[in-house]
Amino acid sequence: MTAESFIALVIFAFVTSITPGPNNLMLLASGVNFGFVRTIPHMLGIGVGFVVLLLAVGLGLGAMLEIHPPIHLALKIAGGAYLLYLAWRIAAARKMGDKNAAHGRPMTFLEAAAFQWVNPKAWVMAITAMAVYTNAERPFASMLMVAVAFGLVNLPCVSSWAAFGMALRSFLADPVRLKWFNIAMGLALAATLWPMLR
Repeated sequence: MTAESFIALVIFAFVTSITPGPNNLMLLASGVNFGFVRTIPHMLGIGVGFVVLLLAVGLGLGAMLEIHPPIHLALKIAGGAYLLYLAWRIAAARKMGDKNAAHGRPMTFLEAAAFQWVNPKAWVMAITAMAVYTNAERPFASMLMVAVAFGLVNLPCVSSWAAFGMALRSFLADPVRLKWFNIAMGLALAATLWPMLR
């Protein structure tokens, strides 16, 4: 991979990782409701889960889904249903999470990593990155470069959403503001399904 190609790949990884999508909206809500530190496992799960998804797509999973449309459809339905469940959970939250409270908790590392497999934006990012930035002459090396680029860029990008949520905590300490913020985040998360439904 040339230096120019790698720079283009890093820019692609940055733009796709920093823009709104299911992961970033959930991190914003988690930063508000649980704080930055309690959201760290969620952030790490996104980074690791996405790199594993990228490598799986590079090793042929994306092609298998194209060959077997029913599997792809089942994945879309499962992903959409889970995304709506998460949107409902966020919209229904009425209090900021307290370490000792039983009413809520942030997403765990494993839950966030597993979510990448049903996240429509993650699949589009992974398939596009592997299709555009891998080299047929050196497929394995270029696939690893794509994974490295996303591994380096993704965590700082998603962390910025959780940090922004943390910065909003004092403003949203008012229960009425928090209620409407969580409803807005739940609706925004549900709206991320729209591209998948078209």
